[in-house]
Amino acid sequence: MRKWLLGAPLAALAAVAATDMRQTRYPILRTFPVLGHARMALTAIGPELRQYIVAGNDEERPFTRDQRDWVYESAETRATTFGFGTDNDIEFLEGYPIVKQRTFSDVTLSARPHAGQQLPLPPAKVLGAARGRARAYRPESLVSISAMSYGALSAPAVEALNRGAALSGALHNTGEGGLSPYHQNGADLVFQIGTAYFGVREDDGRFDIDKLVALTEKHPIRAIEIKLSQGAKPGLGGLLPAAKITEEVAAIRGIPMGEDCASPSRHTAFHDVDSMLDLVEEIADRTGLPVGIKSAVGDMSFWEDLATAMVPRDRGVDFITIDGGEGGTGAGPLVFTDAVSLPFRLGFPRVYSVFAEAGLTDDVMFIGSGKLGIPENAVVALALGVDMINVAREPMLSVGCIQAQKCHTGGCPTGVATQNPWLVRGVDPTAMAVRCSNYIRSLRRELVKVAGAVGVPHPGLIGPTDVELARGTRDAHTLADIYGYRDGWGLPGEDDARAITEFMVASGVAEYTAAVTPPGIRPRAGAPARD
Repeated sequence: MRKWLLGAPLAALAAVAATDMRQTRYPILRTFPVLGHARMALTAIGPELRQYIVAGNDEERPFTRDQRDWVYESAETRATTFGFGTDNDIEFLEGYPIVKQRTFSDVTLSARPHAGQQLPLPPAKVLGAARGRARAYRPESLVSISAMSYGALSAPAVEALNRGAALSGALHNTGEGGLSPYHQNGADLVFQIGTAYFGVREDDGRFDIDKLVALTEKHPIRAIEIKLSQGAKPGLGGLLPAAKITEEVAAIRGIPMGEDCASPSRHTAFHDVDSMLDLVEEIADRTGLPVGIKSAVGDMSFWEDLATAMVPRDRGVDFITIDGGEGGTGAGPLVFTDAVSLPFRLGFPRVYSVFAEAGLTDDVMFIGSGKLGIPENAVVALALGVDMINVAREPMLSVGCIQAQKCHTGGCPTGVATQNPWLVRGVDPTAMAVRCSNYIRSLRRELVKVAGAVGVPHPGLIGPTDVELARGTRDAHTLADIYGYRDGWGLPGEDDARAITEFMVASGVAEYTAAVTPPGIRPRAGAPARD
C-alpha cells in the first residue's frame, strides 16, 4: 500500500513530464518539464501579487491604489481625508497639476457639505440653448455617467449605475448597445448612436430615424450622442465578445448568439462633416433634443472642417464629448489602447482652440472623459474649458469593480463586467446604487471645495491660469501658457458665468458679496486675464 502511495504521484509526474516534452506550444515546458508549470502558475497570478503585495500606492495603472481608495471611501461615505501629507513625489513628477489657491476672495462657501449631502452642481451652460433646441435644458449634475452598454456590463451593474445616477441627479449614457430595461430605473438618459445603430436600425443594419423618434417619445432621453470613436480603441468599432452575449443581449441588439459582435469602424448614415451635420439637424428637428458627437482626437482636419461648417450658425452640434486616449471601458488591441489617439490633456486643448479661434465655444457644451473622475484630473479638465465631466471606470469601481482587468474575458470576478450567472449575483443593484450616488456626490463636493479655494463660486469658473503643471523642481507653467490659450479661453461666456454664479448663491452653496464682476466671467477683448 505504501509503495502504491509513493508510486502513483511519481507516475503522474512522469506522465506530465512526458506530455510536456512532446508538446510544441510552450518551449519552457519542453526544456523544463513539470518545473515549467510553476513559472506559468506564478505568471498567471502575477497581476494579483503585484496589486495586493508588491505595488506602491502610486504605481498601478490605470488607477493607482490611492485613486481607487478615494473612490471606495467616497462610495462608502467614509472620510476621504488622508493624514501625514502627500506620498506623491511632487518634486520629480512631470505634468503634476498644481491648483493655485487665493488668499483673499469675495466668494466663500456658506457651508462645508458632508459626504452624503445632495449638492446642486449643474454645468454653467444650458445644453442645446445656443441652437434653440425645443427641449434644451440645464442638466442637474456637472458629473454624468459615461457610455457603457448592457452586454459589456452586467444587468445588475447597469441597473445600479442607472439608479445611482437617478439618486444623484446625474445623466446616464446608454452606450452604443441600445436601450435596455436596466437603463430604465429613474435616471435621465443620453442615448448613444454607434456605428451599428443598435436599437435604432432597420433589418439590414441601416439607421432608422423613426425608431429613434419613437424611443425619445417613450423614455426619459434628454440628449442624443453620435459616437464617432472612443479613446480605448479609436478607429475601430465596438466589440462584444461572444462570451458576453446572452439571449437577452442578442435580442436587444438584434445580433446572433455564439459569435463576437463587431461594429463597423465608421458610420454609414453619413460620410463627411457636411452630411453629418445634416443628420444632426434632422435628428434635432424630429426629436427636439440636443444632439452631439463623441470622439477621440487624432487628425485635426476633421475638427477644423467641423468648426468651419458651424461658423454660419445654420447647422451645428450642441455638444462635443472628447474622449482621451487613456479611456478604457472598451477593450481593444494593445497598440490601440496604448498608442492611437491623443491623451485628454493633449487632445482636448487642440479641439477647444479650433472652436475658440472660430468664436464658437459659447455655442457648444464641451464634455470630457478619460480618467476624469479623480478630482485633480477633473479640475484640470474644467480649467481647460470642459463644461461637464463624464465618468465610467470610476463608477464601475464604486459598484464593486476591483480593477482585475478581465472585462474583455467575460470572467470579471465581481460580476460588474460579465454575463456569467454565478458572478453577476455579486452585484446588488439597490445597495450598489447608493454607493454610485455617494461617489458622484463626493466628486462634486470636492470640485466645489477646490472652486472655493481658487476663489470662484463654481468649478466651471476655474480658468487655465488657475492651474499649473509642474516639471519636477525645475519650473511650472499655467495651462494657458502650455496650451496657448488666450485671455478668456477656457471660461464660459459672460451670460453663462453670471447665471451660474447667481444659481450657486441662490442655492446656498456659495456666498458672494462683491460689487464687481464675479470671478470667472470672461474678460472683454483686451482686458487682462485673472491672475
